[in-house]
Amino acid sequence: MSERNGVNMKKNAHIIKEIEEGSIAEELELEPGDELISINGKEIIDVFDYHYLIKGEEILVMIKKQDGEEWELEIEKDYDDDLGIVFEEGLMDAYRSCRNKCIFCFIDQMPPGMRDTLYFKDDDARLSFLQGNYVTLTNMSDEDIERILFYKLSPINISIHTTNEELRCKMLHNRFAGSSLSKMRILKEHGITMNGQIVLCKGWNDGEELERTLHDLSEFLPQMESLSVVPVGLTKFREGLVELEPFSKEDSLEVLKIIHSWQKIFQTHYGTRFVYASDEWYIKAGLPIPREEDYEGYPQLENGVGLIRSFLDEFEEAYLELKGDDRQRDISIATGVLAAPYIREVAEKLMEKLTNTKINVYTIINNYFGNEITVAGLLTGSDLILQLKEKHLGDCLILPEVLLRSGTDILLDDITVDDMENALQTKIRIVQSDGKSFIDRIINEV
Repeated sequence: MSERNGVNMKKNAHIIKEIEEGSIAEELELEPGDELISINGKEIIDVFDYHYLIKGEEILVMIKKQDGEEWELEIEKDYDDDLGIVFEEGLMDAYRSCRNKCIFCFIDQMPPGMRDTLYFKDDDARLSFLQGNYVTLTNMSDEDIERILFYKLSPINISIHTTNEELRCKMLHNRFAGSSLSKMRILKEHGITMNGQIVLCKGWNDGEELERTLHDLSEFLPQMESLSVVPVGLTKFREGLVELEPFSKEDSLEVLKIIHSWQKIFQTHYGTRFVYASDEWYIKAGLPIPREEDYEGYPQLENGVGLIRSFLDEFEEAYLELKGDDRQRDISIATGVLAAPYIREVAEKLMEKLTNTKINVYTIINNYFGNEITVAGLLTGSDLILQLKEKHLGDCLILPEVLLRSGTDILLDDITVDDMENALQTKIRIVQSDGKSFIDRIINEV
């Protein structure tokens, strides 16, 4: 038994899922179903321990075979050679679930009946490093901090929301949420790179509170490299939750005024804009999307910061190299409310060069979660089918890749691409979110 956060926990079994062809593990006749017990006599908590311990020219590996027999293997190899083992659990440990009850939590706003994995709230710093997830730090023990420093895990992405400790406790509904921000100072002192995120809630952490947060975070530069400000996403399933209002056009203009003001301050004193507004603020405010250089390399692209500018610039670059043709195409594209005007704009431009190509762009309203949700990534198969059923779709319907669960053809409501093809009686093609892929997909659908 091991102890973590004061709770006794049974050690995870590190079961082998696959053996890579031609690997050291294959040579040693290891098999799927075998269990890794230890390396150099040391217990393995997670994937970071594993990768650290296999470094070396001579290592001692203990394996438990499926019949219960234990093998002690002395392995000689090059220092950085991998063993070629793939484990059943990629993290080699249980995922840490979130202890907070945030007023803006999207998972709390989801309808019942969806697949179980969609209701799991992770708050695991290891996933921050591995997958770019954002963590609140409330779930992080002193041991966790020590492991981050020991393994130099960087960057760590942090959901900050506010530096007002009392307000943060209220917003996260966790009495430790305010003091947990002190962990950022430890990370800074040891040179761990950080990125931050603020989910802005009207009447809570906007206005003067946003100003305060931006002022307070200046002490963490340059170790904190970027900060995004995104509006809270509000579904129609908020019964029993804290009442929150959507941001209006006037609210969005005020938010951008604050962010732009602080960008100038940060640029003057630190040589970086540091804080960035997500695309939705500009669209709500009716303002043009900033230039590419204003995003300084797009450090917060995964938070919807600069996605539209990146797409438009990639499209323009590929468009300038495109040779027009007169091949006949009849294509439809469906996307969310947020992106639809920009997709329509580039589609019209594309039809000027592809003279016999017809591109229909359809805006899909999110009835499933509610019309305040406007991003394409939260559209469901049921909404797509219902709203496209009677539409002219031509020879092909193109959908953005963000609709799909990673590595699958399944949407949020478990409807598959095949299901939609059968319901709409047309072939469906998936396109990546960059401008060049958009053009390539259209010109190749003949």
